[in-house]
Amino acid sequence: MIIKTSLKAILFAGALAGACAAPALAEEKSSFKVAWSIYAGWMPWGYMSDSGIMDKWAKTYGIDVEIIQVNDYIESINQYAVGAVDGVSATNMDTLSIPAGGGLDTTALIVGDFSNGNDAILVKGDGDLASLKGKPVNLVELSVSHYLLARALDSVGLAERDLTVVNTSDADMVAAFATPDVEAVVTWNPLVSTIMEMPGVSKIYDSAKIPGEIIDLMVVNTKTLADNPAFGKALAGAWYETMALMSSDTPEGATARTAMAEASGTDLAGYETQLDATAMFYDPAKAVAFTKSEALKTTMGYVATFLFDHGILGEGAPNADFIGVAYPDGATTGDPNNVKFRYDTTYMAMAAEGKL
Repeated sequence: MIIKTSLKAILFAGALAGACAAPALAEEKSSFKVAWSIYAGWMPWGYMSDSGIMDKWAKTYGIDVEIIQVNDYIESINQYAVGAVDGVSATNMDTLSIPAGGGLDTTALIVGDFSNGNDAILVKGDGDLASLKGKPVNLVELSVSHYLLARALDSVGLAERDLTVVNTSDADMVAAFATPDVEAVVTWNPLVSTIMEMPGVSKIYDSAKIPGEIIDLMVVNTKTLADNPAFGKALAGAWYETMALMSSDTPEGATARTAMAEASGTDLAGYETQLDATAMFYDPAKAVAFTKSEALKTTMGYVATFLFDHGILGEGAPNADFIGVAYPDGATTGDPNNVKFRYDTTYMAMAAEGKL
């Protein structure tokens, strides 16, 4: 999972989100912007822009939608938090901690995929999770890698206090692992693939062990979506046309995947390896079913607890239930009087039913 983050960055972004959330700034409009950053499951956003698919669907609904690539993932969420863009590709964890935690009412419009092996814990030589006890573990602190480690340790009765977390940027991870002092890392693809090419490396845990917990979304401003349903329809229409294309066993599908691969800095084979570890919801009906599942509520409970335990659920959060998360069945986890994160299947369902 691509993420560049620090506690200061998250708290700053949350404060910015809160500053923007007080007055409802949204209104009916005809021009929109969404931001994305490079990751296997988010490459379709760039392709939609380059291929003209987004423009076609925007024109269908009489609007303009600009898709903007932002190289720094946290910066893309910052831009969303301050209202510079109307939507952003983000994980469920970062949506809860930054815009929602800062008070910005945010809707998950498209549930695109979940990490199913793209995030992993790697060690030198042989080992298992128990062997991490007492060792330094390098990762991007407060990222989904940190969350993965916490979930992994819990599965064997260990906790973070049983080892030492060493904050390491994603840009430095491969070089750090090559040094004698680094024994274990937690990271994401394509870094996982690069490190696994080194001799004597073992993968001892990955996100396939917690399927459906590290979720990749397109989130949008709730008020903007409510005032502009054409925005939701255009995004969903373009997304699922691209899903159908890239998942097809056709020359056109291979061409689309190749373009996404090159844009992400790899070749087709490398990109398809990353897709193999990404549970893409190519079929909108499956995305709807996943979003309506009881398992999602359990997952968001895990995520909220992790964020609260690490002090990044929102300024002054008294407990892990501080932020309310609403679901398609009307249920809420967290505080029902402070709902700032909403899972909405309306537009995914329209795609599934051929109503776009």
